Amino acid sequence: MSNVTRDVFDDKVSAWRQWQDAPWGRLRYTLAEHNIARHLDGRRLRILDVAGGNGVEAVRYAAAGHQITLVDYSSQMLVSARSLAESTGVAQRVTVIESDVAKLGDVVEQGAFDLVLCHNLLPYVADVESTLATVMAPLAEGGLLSIIAGNAHSEPLRAAIRDMDLTAAYETLDAAERFTHTFNTPVYPRTADEVCTALRRLGAGVLGHYGIRSVCDYIPDDERKYDASFFAELERLEIALSDRMPFPLTARLFHLIASAPVTAG
Repeated sequence: MSNVTRDVFDDKVSAWRQWQDAPWGRLRYTLAEHNIARHLDGRRLRILDVAGGNGVEAVRYAAAGHQITLVDYSSQMLVSARSLAESTGVAQRVTVIESDVAKLGDVVEQGAFDLVLCHNLLPYVADVESTLATVMAPLAEGGLLSIIAGNAHSEPLRAAIRDMDLTAAYETLDAAERFTHTFNTPVYPRTADEVCTALRRLGAGVLGHYGIRSVCDYIPDDERKYDASFFAELERLEIALSDRMPFPLTARLFHLIASAPVTAG
């Protein structure tokens, strides 16, 4: 289902961890958790983390008392996930499975999960609708799907404002691919509208549309983001902008929360 071979991710575990620990990475996880929390009722959940990588997100939820199943096809990412779960003391609440997303139905129970995380997967797959159908199948009735992907609408703004490269900004407008530097590979640009359309065709309801990193990636001074007081102000602003239109439309990442399709009686 993915257009990227697993060795791309196996070779980049360290680089990915460095990105996660950087201010923009920390914002990504904090804002995702904040957005999802708006739709939860406080009970302990059965969570499936699809393409969950090195387990940073899974371990956060396990530490909050939830039961997590993490599926990924990178063996080295999963080694890191198991190690993180053990060192954090939550290994008993984290199940790790090595599998391609296309074979998800073979390795997890259908209709067994309250929440499915589909974060940073859609940029790597050619068929959005088929992928969404696959990752929603394990949802229980009334379950929620969380989707995060890079926002194609942010590309020209980032190139023009941050890099001051107007030629590159123009070229991104209709580009069929973009390049991710962390994993050194091309990915497909996606938009929230495109994904919402696919969700509705599958019978899912779109409950929330949020932005992640509405301003962070347009601030060229990366060093200042490491300053604790500046970062605290940045985080406060990002949380405030995450659900205020039009900011989700141009945020670096879009975040959608959808309800599971209603099955006929």
